[in-house]
Amino acid sequence: MTRTVTANITLSLDGRVHGAGGIFDMSWIVPHAITEGARDHMVRMAERSTTILLGRKNYEGFAGFWPGVADDENAAPQDRLASRWMTETEKVVFSTTLTEPTWANSRIVDADPADVVKQLRSEGSGEIVILASVSLIRPLLAADEIDRLSLVLAPELVGGGDRLFEDGLPASSWKLTDARPTESGALCLIYDRSRS
Repeated sequence: MTRTVTANITLSLDGRVHGAGGIFDMSWIVPHAITEGARDHMVRMAERSTTILLGRKNYEGFAGFWPGVADDENAAPQDRLASRWMTETEKVVFSTTLTEPTWANSRIVDADPADVVKQLRSEGSGEIVILASVSLIRPLLAADEIDRLSLVLAPELVGGGDRLFEDGLPASSWKLTDARPTESGALCLIYDRSRS
């Protein structure tokens, strides 16, 4: 059986992945990421996933933050679980500049994401998840290599910044399979690819 590939990301109502100030303009996400509902959404996704795909920027950012959360007694229980999962799970990092991984269970690849995903689908078990890496989600959508969209839709109009779904992506159909509101008014949405 082939493995499912899930793209996990937070979007604003106007489809942005960050604000007009650039890739670090993400303060609008925080109030929605720290709710019980959003944290539970992450844990549900982690329970099924055995491989994480990351672009270089997210890898470096996550590696600088998440490993220490597992032992932080002040961290939310779901964040501690997510931290352990991220550290213990295989991480495939797409980069043309990194040569040595700095986080346990990581390997660096300089290859086409669609080719790597096709190979991963035939190996092992469990789901493959792309964690918020737009640099991977877009080409994998274009190659029709994503089976599930795991979206946290934040009730924010950011007004500028990159959109996840750019013009030029091939048309595709999706079926809503789960929808849960969070305490901040964000929606945790799961869409599965409809293929005829």
